[in-house]
Amino acid sequence: MSADVMIRRLRPDDANSFRAIRLEALTVNPEAFGSTLELEDKLDVPWFASRLENSHVMGAFRDDELVGTAGFAVQQGQKHAHKGRLWGMYVRPSSRNIGVGRLLVSAVLDVAREKVELIQLTVVRDNRPARRLYESVGFVEFGMEPKASKLGEKYYEEAHMALDFSQSGRISEA
Repeated sequence: MSADVMIRRLRPDDANSFRAIRLEALTVNPEAFGSTLELEDKLDVPWFASRLENSHVMGAFRDDELVGTAGFAVQQGQKHAHKGRLWGMYVRPSSRNIGVGRLLVSAVLDVAREKVELIQLTVVRDNRPARRLYESVGFVEFGMEPKASKLGEKYYEEAHMALDFSQSGRISEA
């Protein structure tokens, strides 16, 4: 685990850095996100500032450089407000495999535990490092979506995973 990493919630004044890392993520791992570079590259810094003001996005910093992000959102509607979603998880390649991802996920889970009973995510089936990370903190796979996304002519399957805080990671079968 890297001792030189600081995790904190991103603020609207982090919008330039957040926009840059988000566009990088959509370039480096386009299959991992529901959005596209073409769409988000058209969005200006004030749009990203607004997103940070109205969302809970954690940032990982090394030497004052934003090297990773992970977002959390409570699902909308009375019937779904007990659930949250981990979204936008990304760590720059130069900061991978030193524990940054685990720190980000842990920070999101700390926030989520206070707000929801269950947190969900989707992850590309072939992204084994991410799936191992999520499983190691208690997420359980509960389904696989074939052809969940398509990039060019290639389809990607996505694993649906959840962590039920009241069950220590076990998803009830009821």
